[in-house]
Amino acid sequence: MTFNYDSFFSKKLEDIQLEGRYRVFAELERTAENFPKATYHDESGATREITIWCGNDYLGMSRHPKVIKAMAEMVQEGGGGAGGTRNIAGTNHHHVLLEKELADLHDKEAALIFTSGFVANDSTLSTLASQMPNTVIFSDDLNHASMIQGIRRSRAEKHIFRHNDLEHLESLLQSVDINRPKIIAFESVYSMDNSVGKISEICALAKKYNAITFLDEVHAVGLYGKRGGGIAEELGVSDQVDVIQGTLAKGFGLIGGYIAGNSNFVDFIRSYASGFIFTTAISPVIAAGAIASVRHLKASSTERSQHQQQVAKFKQALRDRNITFMDSPSHIVPVVIGEAIKCKKICDILLDEFNIYVQPINYPTVPRGTERLRFTPNPFHSDAMIEDCANTLESVLNRFSLDKVAA
Repeated sequence: MTFNYDSFFSKKLEDIQLEGRYRVFAELERTAENFPKATYHDESGATREITIWCGNDYLGMSRHPKVIKAMAEMVQEGGGGAGGTRNIAGTNHHHVLLEKELADLHDKEAALIFTSGFVANDSTLSTLASQMPNTVIFSDDLNHASMIQGIRRSRAEKHIFRHNDLEHLESLLQSVDINRPKIIAFESVYSMDNSVGKISEICALAKKYNAITFLDEVHAVGLYGKRGGGIAEELGVSDQVDVIQGTLAKGFGLIGGYIAGNSNFVDFIRSYASGFIFTTAISPVIAAGAIASVRHLKASSTERSQHQQQVAKFKQALRDRNITFMDSPSHIVPVVIGEAIKCKKICDILLDEFNIYVQPINYPTVPRGTERLRFTPNPFHSDAMIEDCANTLESVLNRFSLDKVAA
């Protein structure tokens, strides 16, 4: 019997639909002047205004006048695209300037831009671990899928340590010959569980056991530290981290990823990583906007301060209503529902009846049974918006008789 391709695809789609984790994309038109409002196009073709509560444009920098001006000027001067890979006519002056800005941001010798944070993690870890002979990788249990993929593709020996468990990490390090190359891969802000990595302590273990540290700061760059250098800068330990990986797509409001480290390391990745070598460079328009965003946030703490104020207000609004959420020093506010179908229904009600847009976070992003809503308040969520969202969420959760004892 011949293989029925269409039946296979249909069955696999039906499986995730029955589990309640089929992803439906909301068609949105964000409005720069009215951020975080957006126009929503529903399935019938009708439109209405909604408020986005789950975006990653944490500081609203995508609509900052300096960013828009820089991008508009660049597209007029040089057109829309880069014109090739970085090696073949694709290296624009703005790419070079941006890499210098990012290296300076993290007090590193050099930086390298990738097309996304996912590609930066995947390409760097897979290249590093596959090229160094006999490498062992130690990876936090909650690391992002991009890090996991890079580690898998390297085919290096790996050990998974329990999330933020220093004793477990040290026991694994002790089990490996100190002379073997070792990489400890972890994050600063874990976006789904809202926890913060133990950067200083992990760096101390790395030094003790002769390992390289690879820190993913994608949910922290722009948002933390005196100049927006992330949690490592805020803690004053950037110099202890060997490689910092970041993104331009969240705190800086655009798209793209990068790594920062010493010159030899960055040049090594530039020269060996296929995910960098064989892909078209990011648009100079994006690079110009990113330069403006990074430079502004290096000099201005206003956005970070306003952001933290509104996050604190949102968390307090949930506490006042006894709504359970996973609390931590970070800006991400997960409300665990614990069931995929119920999580999706709650999101649909919030959108359809109240014009509040928050997406369900389901398996495989989080383990089954921990499905959640992931709120990301930003500086442009007004006090009135916060009160409205908290009141509405309380009302909808009550419909499902969910336990709301505050964490």
